Amino acid sequence: MPPRRASTKGFTRTASLLTGRIRAASESRGFAQSRLLTQWTEVVGTDIAAISRPVEVSYGRGGMGATLTLLTTGAQAPMLEMQKEKLRAKVNAVYGYNAIARVRITQTAATGFADGKVSFEATKPAADAAPVDPDIRQKAAQTAGPVQDDGLRDALARLGENILTKTNR
Repeated sequence: MPPRRASTKGFTRTASLLTGRIRAASESRGFAQSRLLTQWTEVVGTDIAAISRPVEVSYGRGGMGATLTLLTTGAQAPMLEMQKEKLRAKVNAVYGYNAIARVRITQTAATGFADGKVSFEATKPAADAAPVDPDIRQKAAQTAGPVQDDGLRDALARLGENILTKTNR
């Protein structure tokens, strides 16, 4: 039997190149699970991710239970305050045990302060986006049409819409 040949021809996946750096950056801010930072939207849902960002996980002197600090705008803080326990449960599901004992909310201005300024628009649902030209939508759907998998075909059609829309601007 001939030896197995590598199919990557010397290339390495980007994820494997960045894993160490992401882990080092997230651990410096107290995040033992970098998934909490990189997949915040999947962990807490699009509604909460659109108005908040995880900032830090700090551990007390006793080491029993950590505090997760979230950043949000002043107007959204009361809504997050009411959902603290639900957020804590979702975050602890990522860790697999009761790692987070408290959730602390830090407020910032939506605009104005250099260090405290944060943009939450990046994770808003795509429903707020401008409508796509029907001709572009049809062209993207035709291009992705031969793909057998429904989810992949839909994702490729959306990608095509985005590319065609940006090139037409």
